[in-house]
Amino acid sequence: MKTAKEWEELYSDDDFKKKVYTGDDLGAICDGGGTSIKLWSPVAEKVEINFYKDGELGTRRYWSQPMELDYQTGVWSVYVRESLHGMYYDFAVTIDGVTNLTGDPYARAAGINGARSMVIDMRKVNPEDWWQDKAPAPTAETVIDELHVKEFSWDPRGGWSEEARGKYLAFTHNDTTLDNKGELPTGLTYLKNLGITHVQLMPIYDYGSVDENDDTQFNWGYDPVNYNVPEGSYSSDPHHGEVRVRELKQAIQALHQNGFRVIMDVVYNHTWNLDHAFQKTMPYYYYRTWEDGSLSNGSGCGNDVASERPMVHKYIVDSVLYWAREYHIDGFRFDLMGLLDVDLMNDIRAKLDDKYGKGEKLMYGEPWAADKTATTIDLAHKGNIGKLDTNIGMFCDDTRDLIKGSAGDKKATGFVNGAPRTERRLLDAVKAWRVNGSPIKTPGQIINYVSAHDNQTLWDKLSETTPDETQRMRQYRLAVAIYMTCQGRPFMLSGSTFCRTKDGDDNSHNAPIELNRLDWGAISDNTGLYRYYQGLIELRKMLPGLTDKSGTAHEDIYNEWAAADMVGYMVDNTDSDDSCTSPWTDLIIVYNRNPNEQEFDLGEDEWERLADDYDTYRWKAPEKFSGKYKVAGTGWVMFGARK
Repeated sequence: MKTAKEWEELYSDDDFKKKVYTGDDLGAICDGGGTSIKLWSPVAEKVEINFYKDGELGTRRYWSQPMELDYQTGVWSVYVRESLHGMYYDFAVTIDGVTNLTGDPYARAAGINGARSMVIDMRKVNPEDWWQDKAPAPTAETVIDELHVKEFSWDPRGGWSEEARGKYLAFTHNDTTLDNKGELPTGLTYLKNLGITHVQLMPIYDYGSVDENDDTQFNWGYDPVNYNVPEGSYSSDPHHGEVRVRELKQAIQALHQNGFRVIMDVVYNHTWNLDHAFQKTMPYYYYRTWEDGSLSNGSGCGNDVASERPMVHKYIVDSVLYWAREYHIDGFRFDLMGLLDVDLMNDIRAKLDDKYGKGEKLMYGEPWAADKTATTIDLAHKGNIGKLDTNIGMFCDDTRDLIKGSAGDKKATGFVNGAPRTERRLLDAVKAWRVNGSPIKTPGQIINYVSAHDNQTLWDKLSETTPDETQRMRQYRLAVAIYMTCQGRPFMLSGSTFCRTKDGDDNSHNAPIELNRLDWGAISDNTGLYRYYQGLIELRKMLPGLTDKSGTAHEDIYNEWAAADMVGYMVDNTDSDDSCTSPWTDLIIVYNRNPNEQEFDLGEDEWERLADDYDTYRWKAPEKFSGKYKVAGTGWVMFGARK
């Protein structure tokens, strides 16, 4: 077998670069009258396809058939004049005299643990009325909540049936309540009442870090095996490949019916390991290597996918479009987007826009990597945001760390918990960092957050610097108010509304489900915080000065000022045509991180108090103020001028 360096030399050859396939029918296509299966592997000497009646490894082969090679494109194919729906298969691929069994990199369904691919006719497994399913109408603002399928419904107190706990089907359960007492809503009703608009599902593709036979295992799922197959551990029956497909679609359908758009967390930057269909069908083609032949590891997971290669580029584009088309996914969150190339990201954006309308599908990602990667091309990291399409966003760790301290240093502080000289930078964050010649094009490119699945929860982070729980809660509420009143797109970690804790764990990716689960019992102790979030979200949706995603939105922020421990600014809250659909034409917002009250001057005009650290629903029965006003210690306030 050739070395990685020798394969690299082959793939760099001009003749090999012509071995590309532009068709959209790779993998198994079953149309009822026949079944076509195609595999791109121009380096293979021989490919046979094996068929099985089930997806269990170790069961006997049903029959085998040699595949035919198109020498021009490098595609091996077979066509059977009957529907093979429900039949499992794999390939025996011979390369350099060595034969390996492998699943299909383009598989759309699979058996247990994704080892065997499955032919599937979607018309036979789709939920009832699936083709009538559609996303809810777009709203004035995007408010994203990040959920993990198993974490969401595993807690027995959440009110789900035993069979649905931790599964896709939990999302089809409406009206769940705490302890089934019918009093405090949980699940989708809880989220719907909160006011979020989008649910971001952590990995729902087939991943390798849990055994689907063992329901006690847990992982976040950033370990791709089959990119186009739903994860089986979240289904009621991972042994039958059609079940996971149907049940995921039922979950998405239910989320849409409840008013949520669905964002998929995708991980195209690496695979679970090198024992993968990519490597078995095209050794080292899908992966970056250094000059000495060693694997690049900018992902920190053992390998980096070579997104810049033509057929890898095509694979990723095809995969995103497949999820959007087949599963009605409304947006994509790219893990370690800083390892993917700029051209790929812009191409995905262009194709989604062409198919569904400009900006209709959300796209954003992590604009960083774990380490250096073996390529010199432009990558989609923070420094290249100016090279990305306007409708490709990035998580803003600058805002996150400025508010509560660096995620990489547990003891580091931010504005709310005492970091000095942060006041002026906070005013830049308010404008979504559209200052000082920034390459950021619009606030829509900025995803504002203070906690996500990575690193500590906000409550756990603040506990490192603020032992007193009363003061910590004040800092918590101030942190939430700040990022919810910055221009950009607000994002939250599920459970934030009840002070989610993971006992300080900053990397719970494979910790027990007992630690990772959403503790629905905590909602009864945090009804005030929940209402605080509710009011903020509802109020934000009425404030075009904060929700504006245009390139000139930063000009709506004016009269900024900063003093010791306190920051204030005004907002032009009229619409772009100078009309005003909001009840208020202008806003004043002030943050005070000092534990003591601090005073500022409202001037002679009367202002309605809309929200503060105590009550975010003051706008429903606003009091009027003018002159000197004292902002509560570790608090904030928003005023509005009535039109």
